[in-house]
Amino acid sequence: MRRVLATAGHVDHGKSTLVRALTGRDPDRLAQEKARGLTIELGFAWTTLPSGTEVAFVDVPGHRRFIGTMLSGLGPAPAVVFVVAADQGWQAQSTEHLAAVRALGVRDLLLVVTRCDLAEPAETLVTARAHLEAAGLAVPHVCVAAPTGQGMDELRAALDALAARTPEPDPAAPVRLWADRAFTVGGSGTVVTGTLGAGTLAVGDELDLLDAHGAPTRVAVRGLQSQDAPLEQVGPVSRVAVNLRRTAVDAVGRGAVLLTPGAWESSAVVDLALAPVDDTGAPPQQATLHVGSADVEAHVRPLGGHHVRLTLAAPLPWRVGDRAILRDPGSRRVWSATVREVDPLPLRRRGAAAARAAALEAAGGDPAALRRLRLADRRVQDVALLERLGLAPASEDVATPTEVRHGDVVVDPAAWSAWRTALSDAVAAHHRTQPLSAGVPLAEAAHAIGLPAQHATLVPELARQVGLAVDDGRVHDPAAAGLGPAEAAVTQVEAWLREDPFAAPEARELDDLGLGARELAAAARAGRLLRLPGEVVLLPDAPARAMRELAALPQPFTLSVARQALGTTRRVAVPLLEHLDGRGWTRRVDGQQREVVR
Repeated sequence: MRRVLATAGHVDHGKSTLVRALTGRDPDRLAQEKARGLTIELGFAWTTLPSGTEVAFVDVPGHRRFIGTMLSGLGPAPAVVFVVAADQGWQAQSTEHLAAVRALGVRDLLLVVTRCDLAEPAETLVTARAHLEAAGLAVPHVCVAAPTGQGMDELRAALDALAARTPEPDPAAPVRLWADRAFTVGGSGTVVTGTLGAGTLAVGDELDLLDAHGAPTRVAVRGLQSQDAPLEQVGPVSRVAVNLRRTAVDAVGRGAVLLTPGAWESSAVVDLALAPVDDTGAPPQQATLHVGSADVEAHVRPLGGHHVRLTLAAPLPWRVGDRAILRDPGSRRVWSATVREVDPLPLRRRGAAAARAAALEAAGGDPAALRRLRLADRRVQDVALLERLGLAPASEDVATPTEVRHGDVVVDPAAWSAWRTALSDAVAAHHRTQPLSAGVPLAEAAHAIGLPAQHATLVPELARQVGLAVDDGRVHDPAAAGLGPAEAAVTQVEAWLREDPFAAPEARELDDLGLGARELAAAARAGRLLRLPGEVVLLPDAPARAMRELAALPQPFTLSVARQALGTTRRVAVPLLEHLDGRGWTRRVDGQQREVVR
């Protein structure tokens, strides 16, 4: 089992010393950090606990000037080692780091009171536990003195218990690796490091790199390392270094993110539910959003209640339910932010913001309710998009009063009902105004009922449910098969042909009856007449009648013999015999003769 833990706590309370004592590695790698004894950038070290669990530590800076760096390390970690020094007690950054932990919704913490060789830890422990309990956190604790080894065995056992409490990650989940460092290795190129919280990376994988400006690039994994060891594959939860092919280091940087292609939905606009930390009040109009290792400037639009809409300086990859921190850079107040909607529709009408807030409040954090709200707004959604958002239906056969599943889409039932009614009305109106028409083309039908063009494939199912038919790409009412004004003329032609089945009317006779191409096409669709090339019109049973005559002839036979047997003209015999050939009832023997297929 592998886990990643982040440190948190006031500057100079011994976080780095503690990590060094546990791992034998110095998380402070910069000369400036070593000279000042102050963590400035994120540090990383790892060890194996007594149970065999491999634990990597993300050591974050404690100084308030580096709060953004601290949040970038804290964000991807599922659990936190919270450090308070016995000789200094609870301090300003202790409160600030606890607020960040609360805002991210981290519930798995271990309180470590350090420097217990320099001061009696009892008072510090009481104060720290009081702060944690006031935040609703019942946290186990350990008192240690790292330089002397006091309490270190107890700490390792407590870390084992903390790692065991963290949720088991999904190795099959899509990858979203937030970059916290990027650098160049001679002969290898760009390397990106981050905490892999879910999913699996393998050498040769193709990923989408979303840079700090939100621009996507397809990249390939050239190599992988975890805990200083080269690997062909890395699973969660792990600290990982990813060597990328043909990628400039300037394109990565902190806040960039590596993604499984097609598995995430990126947007610069999101609706969030805010929860104030320590009664911080309303956020300012301009704030900073921290998510993963990214910090992005955001415009805050209050919707009402605890809900806001953020417009970010750059798009980020989201799932509904993602946790983030909204921070006022001036006052350093923070809010816990939970994503409720990604790429929401614009608010254009008076009162739309309040209505949106009420709808989000009613949906709460229930994925099914948020899916229904999205469907109510957009009417139809691709299942693949809902999967990217974490809102996919639970099964393949969703068919409830609140949503309709058809193929690869889910539809709002109110919209589905309205489309059914509108389609029935549109086809009926079409038949009234164009009684000889074959019906409404599918694309035209979709437009007529307000169905988004990309979902026009829903029209046949809508038609089926209201008793309409779809033939040759047109929606029509099977009961509306009358010929209207052409009825009398077609009846006359039928009478002529019943008297002489192969005496097809001449074009002049058809014109005199008012039977043009449109009328003849309608009669053919209705099964009243058979149209052959050259506007040769016969009764539908003419091919069967012809076969009885031709089968009685000596085989094979010529066109002339067939014409005489049928008592018709060459104008009729040629297309009729070609029609029989096409149906496989007759076939050519040579250039002059045919025979009946037995």
